[in-house]
Amino acid sequence: MASNKLTYSKSGVNIPKADSFIKFISSLTRKSSKSGDFKNIGGFGAISPISKKYKEPHIVTSTDGVGTKIEIANDLDKFDTIGIDLVAMCVNDLVVQGARPYLFLDYISVSKINLSKLKNIVRGIIKGCNIADCKLVGGETAEMPGTYTKGKFDIAGFAVGLVEKKKILNNKIKDKDLILAVPSNGLHSNGFSLVRFLIKKKKINLKTNKFLKKELIRPTKIYVKELSIINEKELINGCANITGGGLADNIKRVIPEKLGAEINLSSIKTLDIFKWLHQMGISENEMLKTFNCGVGFCLIVNPKNFNSVIKYFGKNFKPYIIGKIVKNSNKVKLSGKISW
Repeated sequence: MASNKLTYSKSGVNIPKADSFIKFISSLTRKSSKSGDFKNIGGFGAISPISKKYKEPHIVTSTDGVGTKIEIANDLDKFDTIGIDLVAMCVNDLVVQGARPYLFLDYISVSKINLSKLKNIVRGIIKGCNIADCKLVGGETAEMPGTYTKGKFDIAGFAVGLVEKKKILNNKIKDKDLILAVPSNGLHSNGFSLVRFLIKKKKINLKTNKFLKKELIRPTKIYVKELSIINEKELINGCANITGGGLADNIKRVIPEKLGAEINLSSIKTLDIFKWLHQMGISENEMLKTFNCGVGFCLIVNPKNFNSVIKYFGKNFKPYIIGKIVKNSNKVKLSGKISW
């Protein structure tokens, strides 16, 4: 009769495995130099002090996920980089406001706990936090049988940044400022539903295609180090993280009223993955609305600061001019064509 008793484990939830996973995360964060002074992992809430170096600290927050790039990770059975993507999608939004990432939390929901998979995801998250110079202070892992089919999962990230009031990038953009493109390292984490639709339609075997295997799982570039330096030195007037919606829609979000942008698409140095997608039948207009097309980040700078800005970027991510700010009531004008 005992075997017929109703238990949580029989419903599909394994608490001992969840506890084991929490201990694993705690051990990793303790080894990190950015783990902080408090034991936060496994507690009810995370505690962190605010550095006294800030005179007028302002908090900037961001939350995001990686969309259906998780399905690429599932298809390739590779989970050690998707956590970097998660951190990148959150912290790259923080630096747009001039903030330095400070804290990170994650949410992972799964059909059933697979410790090997989850450990690889968290290793990626911690690596992303180290690149972004912030600390993983907590999160939640939810085992949800019946909500997800076997092997499926989702992840979300939550980032907190700090910025000195006078360093907030807000309404500093001026007429005749230059628009610089900072190269992306690939697709980042946007447009994967379209990519997967194309792969299915063209009947491409992802596991045997070396080019796509490498390109589609490549983790999103984290721009925190470079952006933190040039903002600290007050070398930029604004910037935009080029994510879903593409170049025009994201630049529009940071341009003040009564100003607009003119962008020459012919100046864009695109990457092989975008050329391949275009050659597979995706129109230029759709490419520009869906993908970063090789521009991962845009900087808006006074022309006199151009040379000072570019020296803080490595050779693969050197900013280059693609346009300028003009008097044109918040509109973005695209001219020219990308060289596919």
